[in-house]
Amino acid sequence: MELKYRFWFEDQDGKYLFGEGLYLLLKYVDETHNLSKAVKMMKMSYRNGWGRIKEVEERLGKKIVETKRGGSISGETTLTEYGKKLITEYERYLEVFDYYSKRPYKIPSLTVDGIINEGRSILLIKRKNEPYKGYYALPGGFVEYGETVEEAIKREIFEETGLEVKILNILGVYSSPDRDPRGHTISIVYILDKISGHPRAGDDAEDLKFFEIKKIPDLAFDHNKIINDYIKLLNHKT
Repeated sequence: MELKYRFWFEDQDGKYLFGEGLYLLLKYVDETHNLSKAVKMMKMSYRNGWGRIKEVEERLGKKIVETKRGGSISGETTLTEYGKKLITEYERYLEVFDYYSKRPYKIPSLTVDGIINEGRSILLIKRKNEPYKGYYALPGGFVEYGETVEEAIKREIFEETGLEVKILNILGVYSSPDRDPRGHTISIVYILDKISGHPRAGDDAEDLKFFEIKKIPDLAFDHNKIINDYIKLLNHKT
């Protein structure tokens, strides 16, 4: 089998803006400086090619081509700076897709989890979804593309518990390949302090509550091990 993929850009209403066809057309325009030659290379009619360009320009509210000497049919056609930017952006994503589709190995997912301790009790959330639906776990989740791990833990804690927190320290990094049945995940576990807010279940959490350290139930994933490591840290400090 061979992996195939195709992607395109859409506006906020889900309408097509830019994809492979228009990308190739603009590339040919950039090479030939002539729209008539470009549409022939694409094996499409001039009317179709010009119409697609004008439609996208209207949706974007910006010009992507300019015509000179003789009008749109016989004159020179060049890309605007914005048109060149569209090509560059498309090629950047194309490289990413191509890179990952040809990688000979899988990449672990990055997650974050947080320990919020009040007295000798730890805040746990009851999972709403599989895996481990109905089990308690530390609040946390996947790091999103474009955010730091520090931003991710604060976002996840707020989404799942309604609390704003600050980071005190990193407890550790947990990377066993079998720690998550969905696939290999690596979690950075933070020790956190509550800044503001009142605990409330949200996002993937069905419920939440503080559990005394000595009365922690069976948890999802490897979170019992994580809490045991945290307890060892507390005992070492005392």
